[in-house]
Amino acid sequence: MPDSSAAAAQRLQAVLTTLRATMDAQISTAPSVREEHSHGEAMNAARLPEAVIFAESTEDVSTVLRACHARHVPVVAFGAGTSVEGHVVPPEHAISLDLSRMTSLIAVNADDLDCRVQAGLTRQSLNAQIRETGLFFPVDPGGEATLGGMCATRASGTAAVRYNTMKENVLGLTVVLATGEIIRTGGRVRKSSTGYDLTSLFIGSEGTLGIITEVQLKLHGRPETLSAAVCQFENLHDAVQTAMEIIQCGIPINRVELMDAVQMQASIEYSKLEGYRPLTTLFFEFAGAPAAVQEQVSATEALVQANNGLGFAWAESAEDRSRLWKARHDAFWAAKALDPQARVISTDCIVPISRLATLIDGVYEDIKASGLRAPLLGHVGDGNFHTLIITEDTPEGHAQAWELDKKIVARALALEGSCSGEHGVGMGKLEFLETEHGAGALSVMRALKKTMDPHGILNPGKLLPQGPVYQG
Repeated sequence: MPDSSAAAAQRLQAVLTTLRATMDAQISTAPSVREEHSHGEAMNAARLPEAVIFAESTEDVSTVLRACHARHVPVVAFGAGTSVEGHVVPPEHAISLDLSRMTSLIAVNADDLDCRVQAGLTRQSLNAQIRETGLFFPVDPGGEATLGGMCATRASGTAAVRYNTMKENVLGLTVVLATGEIIRTGGRVRKSSTGYDLTSLFIGSEGTLGIITEVQLKLHGRPETLSAAVCQFENLHDAVQTAMEIIQCGIPINRVELMDAVQMQASIEYSKLEGYRPLTTLFFEFAGAPAAVQEQVSATEALVQANNGLGFAWAESAEDRSRLWKARHDAFWAAKALDPQARVISTDCIVPISRLATLIDGVYEDIKASGLRAPLLGHVGDGNFHTLIITEDTPEGHAQAWELDKKIVARALALEGSCSGEHGVGMGKLEFLETEHGAGALSVMRALKKTMDPHGILNPGKLLPQGPVYQG
């Protein structure tokens, strides 16, 4: 029988009373702090947590979870709040557990190309601290995301075409389970054939199986040469075909990003990109030894020319490259600036690279039929793209955007794709999980959740839709 609201509130107050004995200075019930932790980005969903607790160590996280497990109080881990599918929206009578103070770079093993960090450290901060080693961490989702949050959502981004996603760049974790027990998964070696792969289990689990507090990361050598270029196309299909052929030809490009004409117009205005026209555009980055970069450039230029590209514009300096990639990362805000009073909803589909042109052609038909403005952009080198649906910030507008989103996802799934390449599931993608994975697989996932979090306190209502649990 479900708890009454009064009983749930009493249990939460009992937990806070217990925790204040040792963590009082780390607990906030200030309205402004609670509001900041009530939502992420993009999704129109929010609920105030009853309290925010700022963890400063793995032991703090263990203490909080042990108390919450004993009294069945929900806990939602919070990093930078940059997730876009409602991951950090708390349920009723919940605690938001903020890890943003856990920012230590614990160890750097330059000779082995790895490091260990606390989960609240951001990618930007890590790379600034290790710059003198000649190494860097390449996974780049765009925002000022924490590395723990990037693990929890299995993030990727613009460099995934060359360096893969978080899953491939994490060697091990420290995780606090729902009971407060602390475990370490993986290690420092690049391969191991022992035991279940628990590291991969927690990466992408969205804080529903445990809370990640430390991460062992692979590092990579900074390339000797970096070069960036932009090529514009009169036709969207030609640009997509070029990106597909680059991958199919095995050109080891660092990044290849697409903006359609609508998005390019928005970015020209918002990011002051001078010298470009509002046409479908590919952004390229090449990396490696000078001779290797020249070889990549020559091969790419040939494909661009064969697909009616309008020529390369080069970003020669570090400042010019930074300006281009900042414009790409600011695409959401550029779309938002087209109508500051509107709501922008981002889709996140991915398909096998050979199906990408078919998907995007179909999505353009859906956008036209909807009557909505929806710029399109993405990491087309790995088949992943986003549609930024601009709609009135009203219930009717949200419903119209959601209908378009569902059509786009349906097209991706019909082409053997996924409803999310990098944003994750949260609350926003729950509806599509059974179509993508099947009822049997979801029942096994629920069995894992039930075993590892028997009271259902870890980020409830996220990642897994309600349904039967595999019994064996």
